[in-house]
Amino acid sequence: MLFLQLKAGEYMTIGGKVIVQLNDVSGNRCKLMVEAPREVPVIRGELLERAGAERPECVMETARSRWSGSGLSWNRNKTQALIAMRRLLSQMDSGDDQVKDLRRQLDFLFPPEFASNETTYAPK
Repeated sequence: MLFLQLKAGEYMTIGGKVIVQLNDVSGNRCKLMVEAPREVPVIRGELLERAGAERPECVMETARSRWSGSGLSWNRNKTQALIAMRRLLSQMDSGDDQVKDLRRQLDFLFPPEFASNETTYAPK
């Protein structure tokens, strides 16, 4: 699976006929604009799964779905430890694939906005 990072206003094309633009990012949600020929169905995965379709193996489980419904106790010490881990990873060789993988795993488990809440993290 290709992994892309887009800023608001940026876009990508798929097969020359489908255009996906990142319109806005707010909190942990983003708004995408998709232009595709009528013969190309564009359906949210949630709706497909609700209708009985299997979740594709290449789709990653997000931190939100793993923790939805339950709050995690969080405090200043844990925030400081997380900041220290991020700082240490930044000082390590950023060209090293193992360091990149570790950073990606840390961001997956604890998204950067996670540590900003020092009491309880309960995804919306």
